[in-house]
Amino acid sequence: MKSNFKFLAIIAFFGILLNSCSSDDDNGSSSLNAPEITGFEYGEGSVHSTDQVAFKGSDIHLEAEINAEAVVSSITLSIHAHDLTLTDGEVEWDFFQEYTDASYLVINPTFHEHVDVPTDIPAGEYHIELTVIDELGNSTEIEGHLEILDHITLSDYSVDTTAAKGADFHSEFMISALNGIHNITVDIHAHDLPVGEGEIEWDEEIVFSEGYHDLTDVEFHEHIDVPATAPAGEYHVTFTVEDEDGNTKSYETHIDITAS
Repeated sequence: MKSNFKFLAIIAFFGILLNSCSSDDDNGSSSLNAPEITGFEYGEGSVHSTDQVAFKGSDIHLEAEINAEAVVSSITLSIHAHDLTLTDGEVEWDFFQEYTDASYLVINPTFHEHVDVPTDIPAGEYHIELTVIDELGNSTEIEGHLEILDHITLSDYSVDTTAAKGADFHSEFMISALNGIHNITVDIHAHDLPVGEGEIEWDEEIVFSEGYHDLTDVEFHEHIDVPATAPAGEYHVTFTVEDEDGNTKSYETHIDITAS
């Protein structure tokens, strides 16, 4: 009888011990802290900048250290703006991507990505948010703001809408070019205008660099001659500014050429 009691006591002891270990394991798992995001930096991608500025048509460098007690299950990145004004040809940019690469689905990964910035989005302030979720469902997010800029900005346009054959037309606007101006090209042409006797089709490209080359802020102010032999009608005029890094910005308009 004593032997049976001893045997039952031993079984009961191990049962309590196993239950206690199981509880400890459960409590340990459920008490793991949510991931922590540190050293979150972002900026112009080409130089791995941390100045929280990027340029249209370029890319954004993003990096962060993730301290995770449990294995990471996903990392998501969101970039969007609020109430930026769209100009002709521009679209809203609402970027969202979930990263589940094997290199991220570990404990304590380093997040490092480059995101392309479209050329046809409005410049301005964008909200950026990084979210990390571990396999236990714990999540952490960090956010900030990113200024997206144009390499070249054109403003305050004043271009004549009509001009007579043999005269000239006035054009001016302000240029801000972060990398300095290389040149300014004016392209003038028409589509399917009838060419009369003594007339010659007017299709011209004029390049301006003197007085503008290498400057970062300047007013473009020129009077462009209209050939006396140009057919009368509507012409398409494109002003294109190119900076020293090869970035371009254009402004398009129309002008009516009259017989007199």
